[in-house]
Amino acid sequence: MILLQSHSRFLLQTLLTRAQNLDKAVELDYQWIEFDDVRYHVQVTMKNPNLLLLSVSLPNPPPEAMSFDGLPLGAIEAIKTTYGTGFQILDPPRDGFSLTLKLNFSKVRPDEELLTKLASIREVVMGAPLKIIFKHLASRTVAPELDRLVAIMHRPNETFFLVPQADKVTVAFPMRFKDSVDTILATSFLKEFVEARRAAALNTAPSCSWSPTAPQELEGAPKETLSANAGFVTFVIFPRHVEGKKLDRTVWNLSTFHAYVSYHVKFSEGFMHTRMRRRVESMIQALDQAKPLEKTRSMNNKSFKRLGLNDNHTNSK
Repeated sequence: MILLQSHSRFLLQTLLTRAQNLDKAVELDYQWIEFDDVRYHVQVTMKNPNLLLLSVSLPNPPPEAMSFDGLPLGAIEAIKTTYGTGFQILDPPRDGFSLTLKLNFSKVRPDEELLTKLASIREVVMGAPLKIIFKHLASRTVAPELDRLVAIMHRPNETFFLVPQADKVTVAFPMRFKDSVDTILATSFLKEFVEARRAAALNTAPSCSWSPTAPQELEGAPKETLSANAGFVTFVIFPRHVEGKKLDRTVWNLSTFHAYVSYHVKFSEGFMHTRMRRRVESMIQALDQAKPLEKTRSMNNKSFKRLGLNDNHTNSK
């Protein structure tokens, strides 16, 4: 299984390249979109070559998701905690974006560790509400401002749900796919995913279950959020899963779980297509090598040449 990296590789490469060439006044204006419709914009102008603006646009949150000014719960506080005072949050952000950060290379030492953290801005922002809930779980408490059922956006117009308790947090994902083939492959993949959890080597991993219908924990959720053509996947997170360095890994794996499944579904589909094409090519090659015999031997070991219609007409004259 391949796990997605928490940082944007293109963003990290852009930041490293700029940090290594601060003596050169260059102009940058890059825009790109990554999985789950997260859009980035990096800009450096000739007028202020030491200033870098990083803007991030998140998908529009559905009504049931917790958000403030287009950002998940706790996002601003998470940014300040992660990056310190070296970054300035522009208010309001640039038009069309949810968040804009300004980095001044003349005031901040741009080492690789810091730039890697900046390239992980998606994890910091979208994982903020999960961190709030799991930090309370680590201390075996529940945040008083949270409802019994918490909805968190992870894809455009889609959410997953958490049921926070003092001793555990139940996480439920409605799995939806637009393509019918993807739905079949994803359902099979998720069933095998649950079976793999029962292996002895994964005894300490969070418990996992799959069901074709919504689990009881989602009672009270809006009906339109419970339409899932690939079923529901449920994880149970205990305090041991969010202790110390495990917290960041758990937050990232959960916030990108649907993208993780989609990646493996598309990879499996591509692998099957490749095998099918190779099989067809081998069959065509075998047919091309099957040529008719020019001579046929009779019972008395005599041979004759196969005649065409033109040859037969000539011999009859």
